[in-house]
This record gives sequence, structure tokens and C-alpha cells, in this order.
Amino acid sequence: MTYSNPEYVGSLELDGELMRRVGLREGEYVAVWNVESGDRFETYVFAGGKGVVGVNGAAAHRAKVGDRLIIAAFTWTDEEIIPQVVLLGEKNEILKDLTPTPHG
Repeated sequence: MTYSNPEYVGSLELDGELMRRVGLREGEYVAVWNVESGDRFETYVFAGGKGVVGVNGAAAHRAKVGDRLIIAAFTWTDEEIIPQVVLLGEKNEILKDLTPTPHG
């Protein structure tokens, strides 16, 4: 995580290129799990600059700079979903793409 801002009205700011790569959309509802503290919260996501992962609003009290976060989005569907799973490095760059290949 690169910053937290409790004064903002709420949300999660993520690197826009990362959002595109994993298929997250502006305003999409996400669950966020803090690996360090075990805290969990839900919010919406919006695109930010390169390498940015920022927690805003009340959720900023649940994470601090340097914490590792798991960010998950979900949908209800009868169609097959291929989860997009990436591991990020210290500068929030994609280190490894763990996205499974489609069946078939």
C-alpha cells in the first residue's frame, strides 16, 4: 500500500493499468483483506497513477503504508468465470500472473 487518507470520503485507489489487466472497473465493489492486521473491509475502486494502492476514508484506519492487501471482486453468474490472480512486488508491479488457463 502506498498511502492512506482518512479525510477522503471513501474508496480504494489502484494503479489504472493494474485495474485494466485484471478486469476491474471504475466504481466496482471490492473486498479488501489486510494480510498484516487481519482487518477486512469493503469499498469501491477507482483508477490512479502507476504503482498506486491507496486506502481512503474510514477504511484508511484499517491499513497503513507498507501493508500487504488482498483485493477481491465478485460477481453472480451462471457463466464460467476465470479468476484473475496476480502477485505484486513492493512497487505494486506485477511479479507473477497466477491466472489459470481456460478449460477446454
